[in-house]
Amino acid sequence: MEHNVYVYILIMFGVAYLLRTLPLTLIRGEIKNRRIKSFLYYVPYVTLAVMTFPAILYASASPIPGLVALLIGMVVAWKGGGLFPTAIVCALAVFLVDFIAK
Repeated sequence: MEHNVYVYILIMFGVAYLLRTLPLTLIRGEIKNRRIKSFLYYVPYVTLAVMTFPAILYASASPIPGLVALLIGMVVAWKGGGLFPTAIVCALAVFLVDFIAK
C-alpha cells in the first residue's frame, strides 16, 4: 500500500511538471492571436474564482451566511474597497448572520 503512494506522488509531479514546461517548449514566438491572448490573460482570475467561490459559500454550516457575505463583498469591492477591508467586512457579515441565525 505504501508503495502506491510514491507512485501517485511521482505521477502528480510528472503531470504538474509537464503542464508547466510544455507551453514553454512548444510555443517559441510571441502569441499574436487576439482570442488566445485574451484567454490566457483571464486564466489566473478564473482559476482563483473557481477555487474561492465554493469556499465562500460553505465557510459556515449553512450556505446562507456565505451568500450574504459574497453579496456584501461584491458591493464593497464595487465601491472601491481594497482586498483587506473587503475581507474584514465579509468575515463580519458571516459572523453576524451566523450569530443572528442561532
